[in-house]
Amino acid sequence: MKILTNLAKTTALAAALTMSASFVAINAWAAKTDVTLGMVLEPPHLDPTAGAAAAIDEVVYANIFEGLTRIGSKGEVLPALAESWTVSDDGKVYTFKLHTGVKFHDGSDFDASDVKFSLDRARGEKSTNAQKALFKGIESVDVVDPATVKITLSAPAGNFTFNLGWGDAVIVAPETADSNKTNPVGTGPFKFSKWAKGSSIEMVKSDSYWGKPVALSKATLRFIPDPAAAVSAMLAGDVDGFANFPAPESIPQLKADPRFKVVIGSTEGETILSTNNKKAPWTDIRVRQAVAHAINRQAIIDGAMFGLGTPIGTHFAPHHPAYKADLINTYPYDLDKAKALLAEAGFPNGFKAVIKLPPPSYARRGGEIVAAQLRKIGIELEIVPVEWAQWLDQVFKKKDFDLTIVSHTEPQDINIYARKDYYFQYSSDTFNKIMTDLNLATDQAERYKLMGDAQTLITKEAVNGYMFELAKAGVWNAKLKGMWENAPVQATDLTGVSWAE
Repeated sequence: MKILTNLAKTTALAAALTMSASFVAINAWAAKTDVTLGMVLEPPHLDPTAGAAAAIDEVVYANIFEGLTRIGSKGEVLPALAESWTVSDDGKVYTFKLHTGVKFHDGSDFDASDVKFSLDRARGEKSTNAQKALFKGIESVDVVDPATVKITLSAPAGNFTFNLGWGDAVIVAPETADSNKTNPVGTGPFKFSKWAKGSSIEMVKSDSYWGKPVALSKATLRFIPDPAAAVSAMLAGDVDGFANFPAPESIPQLKADPRFKVVIGSTEGETILSTNNKKAPWTDIRVRQAVAHAINRQAIIDGAMFGLGTPIGTHFAPHHPAYKADLINTYPYDLDKAKALLAEAGFPNGFKAVIKLPPPSYARRGGEIVAAQLRKIGIELEIVPVEWAQWLDQVFKKKDFDLTIVSHTEPQDINIYARKDYYFQYSSDTFNKIMTDLNLATDQAERYKLMGDAQTLITKEAVNGYMFELAKAGVWNAKLKGMWENAPVQATDLTGVSWAE
């Protein structure tokens, strides 16, 4: 009897300890407020107003820096530092009412003078803004009072508030603008903490944030460019997720694991075989058309992206209402036609060229497939892998390339074809006129028609090889909430992310 009593007591104690441990574990999980996410590319710096790399916005957009407006998860324009705005009858004057009580992370006050400084800096002669063209239509920026700013345009611009939502249009303070590359100071809900070069970037919750506080106390972004390493990091729990997972071949495995949530969404990433239009032999439209006929889009998607991606025939997102789906048939896969065009251009036996490939798997894997496809029509490509910083310097800045592969992830960015000396060096007065008319148009039907005209022109002129729209393959812990399904902008927006209790 005594033995049974002690056994019962022992059993009861063990049960109590088990329940207590479970309670502690549950509460420990409920108290989790930090997150570690993987990302493929390390940004060259952290100033979105002075760099073209998408990885910059992936870290800082909406987290550390804010603009007058912001782009939401569905691509909609939302208020940010501007709580509201009005537009004059002629469409030229925008008056923004600013939130008050806003502070930068260094404790200094935000007001209309910071808006004027930021926009004047972005459009100024010495501007290093990668999207300076966004601000070209601004005639003046005037401070009405500390909480009101008036922006006057030279002509109406139907997408002006959308443009102000880009990462390139965030508001910075004059006192800290020059040091934002290494020590970003914004007004966002997170503030920069530290950067371990080659490893990770850390940001922490800003206790003085003017808006709705974020749920996370700390966020760490780890740089994991290798697809195999990304899979290992997920399976080992070293990271809580990837907003953009770089190993599509492992998606089925992770999808079958109840620990993870896999979400396949869309992006604004037109993945193209970029062509140097001012370097022979690419100056000859017949050569570019031959390449267009030699590209097997679906084979590239299947081989490089394991089926994740949507074939495109122009530089426009397929999910947009103005997308011209029929343009994909302009240059059907036809090797005989491609060889005939090369012969007509004076290259019956083909020629040799160089393709420079940045680190993302879509580029490295896609480049191997493209090289094999072009070899069938006599074009022998030397494959040169380059790091992201080298790509920005050699290809984007110095235009030292024949071909390259890159996803253009900026939202609704067909206007880049009108930019003088843009890296693929296309020039067309007709296209420029279409863009001018588009900037002036405010009627949606008219805007969509002009967008279609622009798509048609660059496709017919085979400016670049249009391959596929990059899919957004998100993989994260099943208990993580608030991650974006789609990517209408280049962002890992953590403002709504939290852990399930």
